[in-house]
Amino acid sequence: MINRIMILPRRSKQLIMLLTDSIFLILVLLFSFSIRLGQWYWPEDFNLLVAIFSAPVIASLIFIKFGLYSAIIRFMGFKAIWAVVQAVSIYAVIWGVVGFVVANEGIPRSVILINWIFALLVIGGPRMIARWLFLEAQSNRDFQQKNVVIYGAGSAGRQLAIALGQSDEYSPVAFIDDENELHGQIINGVEVYSLADFDSLIDQKLVSEVLLAIPSVSRTRRNEIINFLEHYPILVRSLPGVSELAQGKVKIDDLREVSIKDLLGREPVSVNKKLLSLNITDKVVLVTGAGGSIGSELCRQILFLKPKILILFELSEFALYTIDRELSNISMPNIEILPILGSVNNRNRLTCIFKKFGVQTIYHAAAYKHVPMVEFNNAEGVSNNIFGTLNCAQVSIKEGVETFVLISTDKAVRPTNTMGATKRFAELVLQALSQNQTKTRFTMVRFGNVLGSSGSVIPLFKKQIKDGGPVTVTDAEIIRYFMIIPEAVELVIQAGAMGKGGDVFVLDMGEPLRIVDLAKKMIRLSGLQVKDESNPNGDIEIKYTGLRPGEKLYEELLIGDNVLETDNQMIMRAQEDMLAWNKLRLILDKLEVAIDDCDQKKLRELLIKAVPEFKPQCEITDALYDV
Repeated sequence: MINRIMILPRRSKQLIMLLTDSIFLILVLLFSFSIRLGQWYWPEDFNLLVAIFSAPVIASLIFIKFGLYSAIIRFMGFKAIWAVVQAVSIYAVIWGVVGFVVANEGIPRSVILINWIFALLVIGGPRMIARWLFLEAQSNRDFQQKNVVIYGAGSAGRQLAIALGQSDEYSPVAFIDDENELHGQIINGVEVYSLADFDSLIDQKLVSEVLLAIPSVSRTRRNEIINFLEHYPILVRSLPGVSELAQGKVKIDDLREVSIKDLLGREPVSVNKKLLSLNITDKVVLVTGAGGSIGSELCRQILFLKPKILILFELSEFALYTIDRELSNISMPNIEILPILGSVNNRNRLTCIFKKFGVQTIYHAAAYKHVPMVEFNNAEGVSNNIFGTLNCAQVSIKEGVETFVLISTDKAVRPTNTMGATKRFAELVLQALSQNQTKTRFTMVRFGNVLGSSGSVIPLFKKQIKDGGPVTVTDAEIIRYFMIIPEAVELVIQAGAMGKGGDVFVLDMGEPLRIVDLAKKMIRLSGLQVKDESNPNGDIEIKYTGLRPGEKLYEELLIGDNVLETDNQMIMRAQEDMLAWNKLRLILDKLEVAIDDCDQKKLRELLIKAVPEFKPQCEITDALYDV
């Protein structure tokens, strides 16, 4: 019966409710008179009879105004119940006034009070019963609902519990909260427990997932909670913000896995808003490599700092289309966004663009960054990373660009691969050019791995876990520094504004992480177990594949120990040796010849000459080096 009603058209359901309410209101009035008079009552006064039978007309007008017939019964909450109380109260008062005016014999005042009380019961009661029946019928149909625990019984957790209660997929069975005074309390029919009770909850409630609803908790505390939960065979997810849910931007079904950034255990970095806007606001800004992981985030943040013109310079047509479409959907009036296809090795194209639009600030993110790929294509790596940077820098000087910021890498420090050596060489180029002129202020910003970038291990691990494994790690001891992309870009923009000319800035990346520990955390937080010798019945195996060409066990951010603090504790200024332009120019000329001649050994020799710290891991005898 309930299922039949649930599939009826909306209009039919509203008519059933209206008819039911009308019958109940007439019966309640007759019942009210009967209670007051102590006997079954039927009015003999025609006017009073008219007043009683006019009750549904009066009530329906008020009930429609208060939305009682537009509310969806199975989703009724406190506000809907309060609307019922308000509507019935106003109806009772208005009907009492009408009754006093119309009825010849008068109406006992107690009848109005009795009518109000019982009208509340017959209007609100059936709705709550129907809500319960609908939800029961729905839960019977959705027998595969997952029992979930919500971590956080604050306002976010409470609202999410209500939303989940109306979900087809999730059934909240418990809250966990750090506040002692909340333990043992019942919120929306769900009991609050302490974290110490989690062991027993897993078995008693058959919990399959934990949903984090702790938007205001510190990063450190969030990290502690995740570290605690990762040892249980459950999936840990983070819910969208309540504001996003309220605005309809996301749905409950958009539950997302806990981001690896939560595992960094570091508080958000402080922001100097003046530094952020110094080189960007009301200026013509160009980003090379605008479609890449760092370049695209640079474009996003630059757009909100309100440049006069934002030029997206990108070699890949699809990457340029993607970032241009994304930025064009953001409403930022009076800011011109120009998507321009081009290569940093095309000096004439660069000159034309700089001259035509009057570029004032450049963020140079274009580079080949994938270590093994550059190792097997080192001529192209040298051409793009070194000569591409040189072209951009020299055109910047010629056209009077004010600020040039190079996005560098920790792999430039004591490099063991061609990619790192080319990035260090690019730094040397800018340092040397900076000494010979004052038109353009050159700044280099060096940092480690960013989470979620195209070359990051995170997307790879996620795919491997989804496919059932194995998860591949190059070496059990390999460690890396990590930072989230928005955080890194924010610091890049600030560091670029601090530069005086030829500065190398290093970002504080926090503590390095062992890649194998990261892999294990991701497996456990996916509700799975690591399969190894101690747990042969686990779900996902970790396989060690050996270091890739040019890869080293650990990365560094500084070549020496000579480093100065800046106004931002997350940004340091490195003091490192450099080459004079006249010496560097000779090496560059020879590199051009080696590229044209496809002389891989000469390329290697010249890179080592310019970057003495370069200790290549790969021998030049590899077959692919002959290409």
